Amino acid sequence: METKTTNEYKQVIARCKELFRKKTLDYGTAWRILRLSSITDQIFIKAQRIRSIQEKGNQKVADPIVDEFVGIINYCLIALIQISLKDEDRMEIPFAELEPIYDHWSEATRNLLENKNHDYGEAWREMRISSITDIVLMKLLRVKQIEDNQGVTLVSEGIEANYQDMINYSVFCLIKLGYHQN
Repeated sequence: METKTTNEYKQVIARCKELFRKKTLDYGTAWRILRLSSITDQIFIKAQRIRSIQEKGNQKVADPIVDEFVGIINYCLIALIQISLKDEDRMEIPFAELEPIYDHWSEATRNLLENKNHDYGEAWREMRISSITDIVLMKLLRVKQIEDNQGVTLVSEGIEANYQDMINYSVFCLIKLGYHQN
């Protein structure tokens, strides 16, 4: 049985995937040149902009913060795709080849969300978007530290799990902002 959250998640990811598809058609896979640390920094820029706007209460660039959350989701998925393609040398990869990898990671991330949502009882629905933004930034700082340690952790989950958490938190924000309904 599909829950309300699962349905909303699928709607958000479908919109993110469509943007990813269109950008792949427009730009190709220029992002293949990026190291994971550069992708992490791209995500950081987006999360930091959201926080800055939240703190200032206004913005000077018209791009809405929903676009930044979509960017966080797609850059996290790009990072997970890059990890999956670590032995692939091609710079240009057609969307038809990327789509199953995108789907694999978005489905695995949705499964993680469903498991955590079961245990936490949808606590995210009571959270402030600003708090979720802070958690995304904390996850980014963790990823940066793991990257600086060449991926070595003693007791912590790895980079993939942190990217997945950032996807899920960004999906939560987009659901709270009504993005899934448009």
